[in-house]
Amino acid sequence: MKTLRTFTTSLLFLCVVGQELRIGGLFEENSENARLSFQLATEIINENKNNRYKAYPLWGYVQHFNTLSTSHTVCSMLEEGLVGIIGPTSSFAAPYIKSICDAKDVPLIEIHWDPGQRKNDFLVNIHPAPSELSRSFVDLIRIWEWGSFTIIYENDDSLIKIGNLLEIYNNYTQYTVSLRQLNLNGDHRRLFMEMKQSGDKHYVIDCSINNLSDVLQQAQQVGIMTDEYYFFITSLDMSTIDLTPYQYSGATITGIRIINPEDSRVIEISQRLQQLRSNNGLKPEAFNHLAAWKLHTQSALIIDAVYLLYETLIELRITKLDTKPLFCNTTESWGKGSSTINYMKAKTLFGLTGNIKFDIETGIRKNFQLDIVELTPGGLIKIGTWNSMYGVESAQIRGREIFGFTVDNPMKNKMFKVLTTMTEPYGMLKNVSATLTGNDRYEGFGIDVINELSKKLEFKYKIILQEDGLYGTQNPRTKQWNGMLGEVRAGRVDFAITDLTITSERESAVDFTMPFMNLGISILYRKPEPAPPSLFTFAYPFSAEVWILMAAAYILVSFTFFIMGRLCPSEWTNPYPCVDDPDFLINQFSFRNSLWFTVGSLMQQGSEIAPIAISTRMAAGVWYFFILIMVSSYTANLAAFLTVEELVTPFEGVEDLALQKEIKYGAKSIGATRNFFKDSNYSIYPVIKKYMNNHPDLMMANNDDGVRKAELENYAFFMESTSIDYAIERHCNLTQVGGALDEKGYGIAMKKDSEYRHILSTAILELQESGKLAQLKTKWWKEKRGGGKCEKRQPVATPLDLQNLGGVFFVLGTGTFFGVICTFIELAIYAYKTAKEKKIPFKQKMIEELKFFFRFKTMTKDFKIMK
Repeated sequence: MKTLRTFTTSLLFLCVVGQELRIGGLFEENSENARLSFQLATEIINENKNNRYKAYPLWGYVQHFNTLSTSHTVCSMLEEGLVGIIGPTSSFAAPYIKSICDAKDVPLIEIHWDPGQRKNDFLVNIHPAPSELSRSFVDLIRIWEWGSFTIIYENDDSLIKIGNLLEIYNNYTQYTVSLRQLNLNGDHRRLFMEMKQSGDKHYVIDCSINNLSDVLQQAQQVGIMTDEYYFFITSLDMSTIDLTPYQYSGATITGIRIINPEDSRVIEISQRLQQLRSNNGLKPEAFNHLAAWKLHTQSALIIDAVYLLYETLIELRITKLDTKPLFCNTTESWGKGSSTINYMKAKTLFGLTGNIKFDIETGIRKNFQLDIVELTPGGLIKIGTWNSMYGVESAQIRGREIFGFTVDNPMKNKMFKVLTTMTEPYGMLKNVSATLTGNDRYEGFGIDVINELSKKLEFKYKIILQEDGLYGTQNPRTKQWNGMLGEVRAGRVDFAITDLTITSERESAVDFTMPFMNLGISILYRKPEPAPPSLFTFAYPFSAEVWILMAAAYILVSFTFFIMGRLCPSEWTNPYPCVDDPDFLINQFSFRNSLWFTVGSLMQQGSEIAPIAISTRMAAGVWYFFILIMVSSYTANLAAFLTVEELVTPFEGVEDLALQKEIKYGAKSIGATRNFFKDSNYSIYPVIKKYMNNHPDLMMANNDDGVRKAELENYAFFMESTSIDYAIERHCNLTQVGGALDEKGYGIAMKKDSEYRHILSTAILELQESGKLAQLKTKWWKEKRGGGKCEKRQPVATPLDLQNLGGVFFVLGTGTFFGVICTFIELAIYAYKTAKEKKIPFKQKMIEELKFFFRFKTMTKDFKIMK
């Protein structure tokens, strides 16, 4: 069992004024999000210096099915003198925790879905009641008029959760409900194929958020993500997963949520939670402008639970809490527990999950509201609401509103000042000889985006140029913003558009629309150069093992022919065919001839040796077949090895770049890219930050300087992927190395709480859906201002040079040289033997042979001379 962990910092102890509220949190192992949410809630409370009490969090971890460990953890926490416990995050350990808290009169605020909750004097459950959630499912399906549908569930808990839907099947004959359970092994494709063949088009999916992505992906793989199919997702966290692959599928995917991601409190707290994750060495789940959409219901419920407990104790106005250590082996309990939990049950609080109110008898949450959301090509949008009192208040069926909304256009016929910079390709002066005025002087991607928005929303605009080109940074001393953001905050312009990255720091100063372009930081570097070919490139088609085996096969087969030739009677032939009764027979398969026969066929040149016997011919046929396959394979591979150039990249990604010493690197001296490395403690980024701080000469004033330096020197430049795409379309010796280091977007900046933010974001979604933004990007990246210059063309075969074929010439020269050496050795041996037989000096015999060699016109040799 993991020991009880407490959040203790000297800062917290120094800040405490008055009494401490020791609040306990119980979480499952590895549930870091839950623990950090708990920690964040107490930090926010303690930031208010006027608070009478300071929240002091203690947390522990419980294990599944380990009652001894759970009891020990809870008892250890109670010994610290708690005013309440929040948790657990699952229902496995809940019964044991309930019994201990009930015995010690300590309030327990549950945050998990509990289908079996009964009346308990010291318990409230802040999670929406299961019976109420089921009722929302029923109401929606009746509104949508689904006559038949299939419930896809995960486990037995799912059946309890969707119990009211099953009651429809029992009570109303007009409904046809089918039940299908997901496979425990995670492969659901066969299940979806069977459902597809059944002809049903309406599905209710109830599964954990961890499995939902796989379930939807496999549904798409079998072809039921089309405009004929309707899906209702029961999870409150549907918006936290990536639904991009299904936006254009045509299928109607609807769900519910209890968190409003556009609420300012939700946005602020979710961004702080992401920052806290980063500070604890965890990778953020989303970037700041998307953090609210990725906030899990469990995290929001934990934060609401901490606020609920704290506000209850504040409003009770208890002059002395009298918290004291409680021990599980005694009967002592907390005297203020009963009044605290009773007040809590009667209290109403508006939190991150909306209105929080409990049934006084049972402590179950009631009277809550859900948003009904639907996936469209423009993303996830709210189409209606459901609440416990009135049911469905507004909803929409594809192409038909039930209680529709009307949207006014507050921008119509108004004039707006739009600020931009001269940054290619977002804003540029037109290259024309005529004198232009007003908006006609400018062109670029950002200018076209504003123009398209003005057409759609019917407003007028005036382009204003930011002369110094600064996007905007905050002065740490005066807290004032300069550049484009300073102009927006001062109200001198209405909007600002360029390659302006949405960051948390900038969002604290201005509002942004949803991104009109998504991107990430990557690395710009010279294109990799081809590696010089090896001298022995001709040997590369086969591995070393294959060459060794071929040599062994050559020796073995040659020896086999030698053995077979001597054993086979048919291979012993008459040297003189005219003599019927010869004195002796000869055999052509001597060991030397056997070697020559196999190497001749190996080189596809043949030899004068022809096998006679069936056995040797059979062996020769098999050897020929082997040579056919090997030579064909070698020829095919050799063409590829000689013509394909192997590119040498000095580094593959950011880790390789940071750990090497040869290549210099940098980024823009001021901007979001530099700040990314300043603010991040993840992985290798601190090394890069230190390097940049130590080499200010490698930091560029703008992207153009970085591109120029990367092109001319051994230098890598960090910049946004969209700018890299633009650069490599015009600088053919540059390329992007590695993938994106982060995900972010460019947005249109405006003053805080601007009424135009939502309508502009909606219009941008429509431009994305229609493909207009993609069309504009193609125009300015690949067509205008030198775009398409580096477009890849059909490769032309490159002539092979000596570097490619040098090894073949080397083998030829070496083999010929050794052949000549062998000739002289053979000649010397022959001269030695002959001189010894004739009893003449060896030197004399060698001179005779050499003299004969230089008589080049003579092609015959006297037999007597040979003796």
